[in-house]
Amino acid sequence: MRVLVLGADGYLGWPTALHLSHRGHEVGVVDNFVRRQYDYELGTSSLVPIAHLQRRVRVWEEISGLNIDSFIGDLTDAAFVGETLRTFKPDAIVHFAEQRSAPYSMIDRSHAVYTQVNNVVGTLNLLYAIAEIDPSIHLVKLGTMGEYGTPNIDIEEGFIEITHRGRTDVLPFPKQPGSFYHLSKVHDSHNIMFACRIWGLRSTDLNQGIVYGQETDETDLHPDLATRFDYDGVFGTVLNRFCTQAVVGHPLTVYGSGGQTRGMLDIRDTLACVELAVTNPAEQGEFRVFNQFTESFSIRELADRVAEEFPGKVEIATGTPNPRVEKEEHYYRAAHTKLLDLGLVPHLLSRSTIASILSVVERNRDRIDMAAIAPAVNWRNTSAGTPVSDDARVGSRRS
Repeated sequence: MRVLVLGADGYLGWPTALHLSHRGHEVGVVDNFVRRQYDYELGTSSLVPIAHLQRRVRVWEEISGLNIDSFIGDLTDAAFVGETLRTFKPDAIVHFAEQRSAPYSMIDRSHAVYTQVNNVVGTLNLLYAIAEIDPSIHLVKLGTMGEYGTPNIDIEEGFIEITHRGRTDVLPFPKQPGSFYHLSKVHDSHNIMFACRIWGLRSTDLNQGIVYGQETDETDLHPDLATRFDYDGVFGTVLNRFCTQAVVGHPLTVYGSGGQTRGMLDIRDTLACVELAVTNPAEQGEFRVFNQFTESFSIRELADRVAEEFPGKVEIATGTPNPRVEKEEHYYRAAHTKLLDLGLVPHLLSRSTIASILSVVERNRDRIDMAAIAPAVNWRNTSAGTPVSDDARVGSRRS
C-alpha cells in the first residue's frame, strides 16, 4: 500500500515509517521539524542523539534499498496538504503530526491556544483534503486513552450501548480529558467522526496508551536511524523518566500516592498496531475506535519494577507534589480486544524490557540534564504566560 506518515520526524512517526517501509509498503513522510523546536524552546534535547530527517532517509535507503518520499511543510497550510496528497496519492494516511504533550499544553494560555489551534486545524485541513481529493483514503489517526479520563465504570472501545427511559442506542463513550492537549484530541475525534458521517470518509482512531522504549528492529540497524528518547518533565513518558532517574541516582518522582493507573504499550507494539489498522482498513463511511494498549500499571507499580531491575540503590519519592489535577486512586479497567482480534501479539513489560531501557540511558548518561528531570508545569497555573517569540510562533504553526 501507499502510506503517508505525518509527523514522521517524531518519536513514533519515524520508527513507524521505517517499519512500514520494511514491511513492503511505499512510504512517504511529512514533517516540519517543530518537535525539535520545542526542545530549543524548553532548553532540552533527546537523550539519544538523532540525525536530521534528510540524513535518516538517506541512510535508510542505502541500508534497505527502499525509497521514502519526503514532504516538508505544515498541516495548517491547506494548500500544502492538498498538494502533498495529490502528489503522493496515498491509500492510507497515518497521522502523528500533532503537539503531543499534556504538560506543554498546560504551561500557560499561549501554549494551550497553540496546542488546540495546531492540532485541531491541522486535522481539519487534512479531512477537507481527503474529502476533496480522494475520499477512499483511509485515515489512521493517533488518539489517546487520555480522552476517556478515569471514569468509575469500565471503558469501552470508543462506543457504549446505553438504555435510557426505555430506549437503547450506541453512543460515543463519554470523554473526560485531563488537559488542553487531551481536549484537542477529543475535538479531533468528534471532527473525524462527523466527516465520516457526512462525507463518507473512513477512519480508524487509535486511542493509544503511554508508550515506552526506544529501540526497534529498524532503528537498531544504524545510529542515524535512532528515534528520540524523552526523559524531561514536559515530554518524557513515565517509564523512560523513571529509568533515567534511576541511572543518575535521582529519586523516582511518584506523584502523590502513585495510584494513578494508565494503559501502556511497548514501542514495537505501536508499530504493529498501526500496520494492522492500515492493512485492515475501515469501511467507507465508518469511524471506528481501537484502544491501543497492552497492559495497565499504576505509577507506583512502575517505580517498583524499575527499582527491582536496576542493579544499584533506588529511592522512590512517593508523595512528590502532583502538578496535575487528577485522581490519585481510582478504578481503571479498559477494553482493548479489537487489535488482539486482528492478530496483535504484544510485547508485555518484562525485566528484559526495563533492562534494555536502562541500557539506553546508561549509554547516553553524559547527555542527561539534571535540571530537566523535575516537573516544571503546574496544571493550576492560569497565567497568560510569556508569548513565544515571533520566529518561534511561525515555526510552531507547522505541525
